[in-house]
Amino acid sequence: MKNFFEPKVITVVGVSKEKDKIGNVIFRNLKDKFKTIPVNMHEKQILGVKCYYSVSDIKEKVDMAVIAIPAEFVVPVIKECGEKGIKEVIIISSGFKESGNERLEYELFKVLENYKIKCIGPNCLGVFDAHSGLDCLFLPEEKLKRPEKGGISFISQSGALGVAMLDILSDGGYGFSKFISYGNGLNLNETDFLEYLSKDKNTKVICMYIEGIKDGKRFLEVASKIKKPIIAVKGGKFSKGVKAIMSHTGSLAGEYEVYKGAFKQVGIVLVDSLEEMFDTAKMFEKIENKNKKRIQIITNGGGYGVLMSDALEENKLELAEMNPENRSYLREKFPRAVSIGNPIDLLGDADAQRYKIALEVCEKDKNIDLIILILLLQTPGIDEKIIEVAKHVKKPVLVVSTGSHSKQIISKKLEKAGIPVYAYTDQLARALKNVL
Repeated sequence: MKNFFEPKVITVVGVSKEKDKIGNVIFRNLKDKFKTIPVNMHEKQILGVKCYYSVSDIKEKVDMAVIAIPAEFVVPVIKECGEKGIKEVIIISSGFKESGNERLEYELFKVLENYKIKCIGPNCLGVFDAHSGLDCLFLPEEKLKRPEKGGISFISQSGALGVAMLDILSDGGYGFSKFISYGNGLNLNETDFLEYLSKDKNTKVICMYIEGIKDGKRFLEVASKIKKPIIAVKGGKFSKGVKAIMSHTGSLAGEYEVYKGAFKQVGIVLVDSLEEMFDTAKMFEKIENKNKKRIQIITNGGGYGVLMSDALEENKLELAEMNPENRSYLREKFPRAVSIGNPIDLLGDADAQRYKIALEVCEKDKNIDLIILILLLQTPGIDEKIIEVAKHVKKPVLVVSTGSHSKQIISKKLEKAGIPVYAYTDQLARALKNVL
C-alpha cells in the first residue's frame, strides 16, 4: 500500500483547465511535490505540463492513478490502468452503490479484481500524508489549511466529515500523519487501512470514523493485535442515522451496543464525539505509562480547581496525596493565602515563577504521576514565560486554559511544545479517562 502515500509518479485522470474543478485542484496539490501526469482527452497542456489523451498513451511507469471523472467512464479507465500495470488507484468519482447504482459498482469490482488493482474509493475524498506531502484532497489550500506533521492518523468513511476535522485540527495545532477517506470501500476497507497504519512509523495514534464494518471478524482480529491506541466514533447510533448511512456510503450499520461491546474486548476506545476523539488522541501521545494515575492539580483560580476536582472524581480518576514534607516546603515558599493541597491554588496574582516552584516540587514527589495545570491567562502574572516553565517538566503535564482568541496564542504555543491544552475541565477529564 506504500504507493498510496509515497508514489514516485502519479497520473490524475480528469484534469480540467478550470481552476475550481476537482481534477484541477488535485493536480495542483500534487504537481509541485511529485511527478504528476495530467490526463484529459481535450487538452494538450495544463498548467505548463504536457497532457495525455489517455492513460494508455503515457510512456513511463506510473505508480498510482487518481481518477476524478463521471462514474460511467471509470470502468474503461480502470481497464487502461490495468493494461498499463498500475496497481494502486484512488477513485474520487461518486455515482455508484451509494446512489443506487449497485450494478456499476459490481462491474468496477470485477475489473479491479481481474487486474489485481488496489482501490481507495469510489466516492471518496482520497488521502493526505503530512510527512510525504502527498495530497489528493480536492479542496484548495486557501479553503482548507493542512495540518502540520505529527503522529495522529485518521481513517474516515466520510470525506466531508474528514475535511471538517482536518480544518479544526490544523487550526488547533494538532500534529498529523495520515488522513484516509475511503468512501464505499470497494476492495480496500477500514481493516486494511487499520493494518497498514499499525505498521506505519509516523503513526502513533489511530483515529477512526466508522459507519459500518464489512468483515467484523477480521477487523476485530487485526485490532486485537495492534499495540498503538485506536480511538473510534461510530456513526449510526440510532435508527435515523442508520437509514442516512445507506444513502451516504451504501454501508450496513450494525447495532451500536454490539460495536461497543466488541470494541471494548479488543481495546478500541469508543468515544461519543469527534471532539472527544481528538481530545483523547493528543493525550495518548503525551502519556506513555498508563498505570500511573495519581493526579495533582495546580491552579491560579480556586473555582476552576474545584471544577477540575469534580470532573476527575466524576470520571473515577484519582487525586494525588502530596508528600507531607513537600507540602511543608511549599508553605514556606508561598504567601500564607496560597492553598497547599489538591488542588494547589496559587491565587490570581500567581506568575510563572510561582508555578515553577510548585511544578518542581510535584515533579520530584513520588506520590504524583501527572500534573494538571489550570492557567487563567486573563490574570496579570501569566505570560509566555509559563511555556518554558511547563515544557521542561519530566512528568506528563496537561493544561486547562480558557480565553479569547488573543489569549489562545499561549495555548497554541504550549501545544507546539508538546503539552495538550483543553478549554474546559470536563473535556480534559473525559479524555484522560479514555487514556487511563
